[in-house]
Formats: sequence, C-alpha cells, structure tokens
Amino acid sequence: MTLEEYNFSVKSYADGLYRFMLKFSDVETAKDIVQDCFEKLWLKRETVDGTKAKSYLFTAAYNTMIDNKRKNKRIDFVESLPVNSGSSQMGNPDLHELLHKALSNLPEIQKTVIVLRDYEGYSYEEIGEITGLNASQVKVYIFRARVTLKNHIGSIANVLG
Repeated sequence: MTLEEYNFSVKSYADGLYRFMLKFSDVETAKDIVQDCFEKLWLKRETVDGTKAKSYLFTAAYNTMIDNKRKNKRIDFVESLPVNSGSSQMGNPDLHELLHKALSNLPEIQKTVIVLRDYEGYSYEEIGEITGLNASQVKVYIFRARVTLKNHIGSIANVLG
C-alpha cells in the first residue's frame, strides 16, 4: 500500500468506520477503535493491498469491538437497566430511541450484519469478509434480525408503553 492509497483510505473510510463503531459503543470508544484500526493499517501497509483496505479496516474494527465486548462482559449490568419512575409516559416514543432499543436486544452478530447492510450499505460478500461468515450465513442473520426488529417495533404494546 502506498502513502497515497493510505491517505485515500483515511479520507474515504474514516467516517463510515466511525458510524459503524458508534452503533456498538460510546463516542470515545468508537474514536479509539477507528484510530487503532488506522494505526494497524499503517503498520501493516506493506502487506495490505490498497484495494482491500476497506475490508481490512472494517474487519479490524469488528474484531476490536468483539474483543472489547468480551473484556467488558463482567461490568455490572445494572447501569443498563432503565430507571422506572413509577409513572407511565403516554404519547409517541421517539422512533430513533425505539429502533436503538430494538437493535440493542438483538444478538451481537445479528446487530453487526444489520448495521453493516442497512446503515452502511455493504454487500453480503463484504459483510462476510468483515465478519468471517459466508454470504448465505449473512443473509440468514439479516433475515432473522429484520424479523425480530419488525416484531419488536411493530408491536403496539412497544409503541404505547
């Protein structure tokens, strides 16, 4: 990989990589992972083909995110529990918040493939390269994730309460 190809990769893929990581982590962690991935790419620039930089970056980010999730599994889950004030809020919930809640309930692999496909626009083959799955496995996980999201969001009980 040449310096020009590396610079092109930074300009072309940094934003998408950051958005991808934001779906799985907070802002600071996403920034750290993106920076770490570009550092890894720079260190391996002589062995990485410039045309495969996008796949390399997203694969590295995905693997780093999985490693971070495994390390943080022991953190007390009480922080993630919703605070119940005792009063019911009526009205229309924020659709973004509803979708985020539905995504957070998906298994990690389903969340990953749905974000890569529907948010970032990757092909099944590209998602397979990033996650280490074959294209048919990717399609199955996306289908299952979409059914789960549809059931969660489509349920009137979830919309009203």
